[in-house]
Amino acid sequence: MSFDLNLLLTFEALDLARSVSGAARHLGLSQPATSAALSRLRRAFGDDLFTYAGGSMQPTPMARRLAPGIHSTLAAMRGLLEAERQFVPEVARTSFTVGVTDYASAVIAPRLIARLALQAPGIDLRLQAYDKAMVGGLIDGGVLDIAIGSFADPPDRSVATVLFGESFVGVARSEHPALAAQLDAASFACLDHALFTLGRDGRGAVDDALAAIGLERRVRVALPHLMALPEILRATDLVAAVPKRAAARFGAGLSLFSLDFLGLMPWTMHMLWSPSARKDPANAWLRESVKELCLTL
Repeated sequence: MSFDLNLLLTFEALDLARSVSGAARHLGLSQPATSAALSRLRRAFGDDLFTYAGGSMQPTPMARRLAPGIHSTLAAMRGLLEAERQFVPEVARTSFTVGVTDYASAVIAPRLIARLALQAPGIDLRLQAYDKAMVGGLIDGGVLDIAIGSFADPPDRSVATVLFGESFVGVARSEHPALAAQLDAASFACLDHALFTLGRDGRGAVDDALAAIGLERRVRVALPHLMALPEILRATDLVAAVPKRAAARFGAGLSLFSLDFLGLMPWTMHMLWSPSARKDPANAWLRESVKELCLTL
């Protein structure tokens, strides 16, 4: 356990150069430093390893037995490091774990999965739900490679990359009687509502916007799964305020309508990642892929 692995580089250099001065040039060290390293090598192995004979440093029998293993080990380590420095998605075999919400699973994940299948067929993808209060720790600990979501107050220890802006639209079944007339804030508030929320108070941005103009709505159904809404809306006269890009994926039988009368502010979707991954080529490729595909959403 106390062996200095750097001494293997000295062994390799001496075996190739067959002189202390040549090994020193190869290692970028001084000749005295290389001689000192050779002395440590000899003590570690209990053998001279290289002795001066015939005008050069010749390996002892022990050194000849050690040489193939040391050379192959160092070559394997260099190959591993080189593969890490030059990430090639087409041949890479690894996996990424991406923190997602229901929204990101529906809107972003399909494009990311398609891109991996086309550009990086050896890479597996793990989609994992997360608690916003815990997401910084999950990224710090390497549990998540990145996390995608809306973070009004991103964790201080994470890098937040802006992906795109998002806004709400109204959604109801196509034959909903309320859609026959022009909706305004008052008539919208009188409808029965479904609310996608992860909170426990049954309130959302729409409730705050209505309260600001003295109105209140009835939330008949509050649920934590965004993609459960389409079937609920198709089967009832409930209406919902839904992120525009998600609503566009709800399928047939539903109609979208503007909520401009509420004055709702758009928000930003982010990608969180660890600053320690800034120079990691695999993580950098994943981040760039997500950024590029979001430009097409």
